[in-house]
Amino acid sequence: MSGAGRQERLRRRRDPQRSPGIHQTIRPSLPGQPGPVNSLWNDTDAQACIERYARTCSAELALRVYTSRLIGREPGLVLHGGGNTSVKTTLRDALGEELEVLCVKGSGSDLAEVEPAGLPAVELAPLVRLRALDRLSDEEMVNQVRRRLLDSTAPNPSVETLLHAFLPETFVDHTHADAILVLTNQPDGAVRIREALGPRVAVLPWTMPGFPLAKAVADAYERQRDLEGIVLLQHGIFTFGPDAKTSYERMIALVDRAERYAARRAGAQPPRTAPPEGLDDAAAARALEQVAPVVRGALAFEGRRWIAEWRGAEDVRALSAHANARQLFATGPLTPDHVIRTKGPYLVVSEAEAGSGEAMRRAVDAYAERYTQYFQAHRGRVARPPRMLDPRPRVVVIEGLGLVAYGPDKRAARIAADIAVHTLRGKVLAEGVGRYVDLPPGDLFEMEYWSLEQAKLGKAKPAPLAGQVALVTGAGGAIGYGICDALLGAGAHVVLTDRDATALENALDKLGMRHGAAQLNGAVVDVTDEASVRDGFRHACRHFGGVDIVVPNAGIAYAAALAEIDPQRFRRTLDVNLTGTMLVLRAAQAVFAAQGTGGSVVIQASKNVFDPGAGFGAYSASKAGAHQLGKIAALEFAPLGVRVNMINADAVFGDEVPSGLWAEVGPERMKARGLDAEGLRDFYRQRSLLKVEVTPAHVGAAVVFFATGATPTTGATLPVDGGIPGAFPR
Repeated sequence: MSGAGRQERLRRRRDPQRSPGIHQTIRPSLPGQPGPVNSLWNDTDAQACIERYARTCSAELALRVYTSRLIGREPGLVLHGGGNTSVKTTLRDALGEELEVLCVKGSGSDLAEVEPAGLPAVELAPLVRLRALDRLSDEEMVNQVRRRLLDSTAPNPSVETLLHAFLPETFVDHTHADAILVLTNQPDGAVRIREALGPRVAVLPWTMPGFPLAKAVADAYERQRDLEGIVLLQHGIFTFGPDAKTSYERMIALVDRAERYAARRAGAQPPRTAPPEGLDDAAAARALEQVAPVVRGALAFEGRRWIAEWRGAEDVRALSAHANARQLFATGPLTPDHVIRTKGPYLVVSEAEAGSGEAMRRAVDAYAERYTQYFQAHRGRVARPPRMLDPRPRVVVIEGLGLVAYGPDKRAARIAADIAVHTLRGKVLAEGVGRYVDLPPGDLFEMEYWSLEQAKLGKAKPAPLAGQVALVTGAGGAIGYGICDALLGAGAHVVLTDRDATALENALDKLGMRHGAAQLNGAVVDVTDEASVRDGFRHACRHFGGVDIVVPNAGIAYAAALAEIDPQRFRRTLDVNLTGTMLVLRAAQAVFAAQGTGGSVVIQASKNVFDPGAGFGAYSASKAGAHQLGKIAALEFAPLGVRVNMINADAVFGDEVPSGLWAEVGPERMKARGLDAEGLRDFYRQRSLLKVEVTPAHVGAAVVFFATGATPTTGATLPVDGGIPGAFPR
């Protein structure tokens, strides 16, 4: 289908007179759920957990860990650190005295993988006495909880610790279950909950977490001692019981009732609408690759860039193209706990807007203006004068392509994307049940700018290359590996490319173990193949959103005297070292232009550019050509704000990853000089002025220097050779 035809089809889908209600076009499966939430309790597994932790904690705490993980691994209950759990038990202090304690989830812990240490113990009695107070500030609440920790080095207990303490039940579970939120985000949410869950569940209105909510929940419990759960409108659900199994299975049973109620009200199997015609999975991915750098560039703010995560499942793409989508996506999140990850409304743009830098910037600016007005209107609702957060969106819905979420790193982007997908599907189901109603903006603002909520994101100083994406060619070799290692260490996200799939996989494995797999990705790329190079950049745009740093590093060596040179091997050397650099520069320029946020290119040339050696004609000529291309690129890329610099390295052997160059020319050099492998390395050490061995890490450090823009430098050459007078730049 032509672009014009696709746009016409999208236009017809956006015509409210022709389109049915949003719920009728998309099956209302529960958010992220292939089926209902079921109890996963297993007596054998529970006993095994008790035995595993027998030496370090009580059976009650071990079972608390067991059921916390069952809850945390169910995305229909909590997402990415959401929810909290607790158990009341006894511990002995340093004097051997037995104390009643509350072991409650610590801030920053994830229920899916929590260990006993992630449930720090606090003295229970002093916390319970706080209920007699009429008021307690957030700061004093944190202070009172923190000073009751048995281990002063433990993480901060949950902001809802007092709520857990005031409830007298031994085990307490709290989730933001999707099915519960679908029912509570209705004009008559309290009525829906009572119909679905029955009389043994109390329903409370939205209240900010903290001391007032803790007292309200305790009061509700005391008014009706046979309660099985307490639902907080537009927030979530608490269940409790005398043992771990009872509390956990009450949670599952109540969420199951909510799911069944929602399914009955929404209709069993409404028909699904496919995404726009002509946009199958592969076509959607290709379209996303084209627009991703444009969108990412428009979101850059005060020099800060973001990492992207695309979600293009069929139902998400269909929903993104629906006529009523813009209205629904303008509403707030299912629970205000999500606002720090996704903000409230999502930005919705057409595919055409997403592909136009000017249109995309206008859309982002309009969103930022609305956010600024929201901030100004409600800033007086928090005690301390707040500083406005970045006003740009965290989730962008592209009609027909799905959604793209953004964060300071890939992990944060994935969290935002998971939440956004659950939110979209939850809103669809809510529309089927009745009508989705979000929290009033002022209440949402209080949660977004609540100091205790912001603390969840941490205040660590960003790394020098945080939010930036680098693409490195020849990443499977010794120098490429060192460059990638240094870029990752400086906070960049890196796409490793290499023609050798085995070497690439080895580098990805090693670097993944050192830096974490989320920060890197790989693609097999042949730099002599124009289509392969283009696909490598498209891969980077699809996976991370764009490219900011490009390191043309792929190269091969060929040693032969001019009289003996093989023309075919000479051409091959030029193809890889020179033409390959040209193709990478050309593809990089297209992405830089689409983003409009500047960037950095660092070409790995060679000491041979200025100081060639006999028998190295093919290598020296090709590297000199690549070096000259770098100077031309510095001239041509400057209007885009892109700096282009060169590194001339020499005698880089490599240890963690073998050097392909030395594998090729090393044996001949050792034979000519009568040296073994270590002797050859020492020969090159001794010939430099500084008498040092040049390592891949040194080359990586030079790349990071240029990539960080520490100086306004372009067109420069930096030797990394230990000092070779003949190779001094001139």
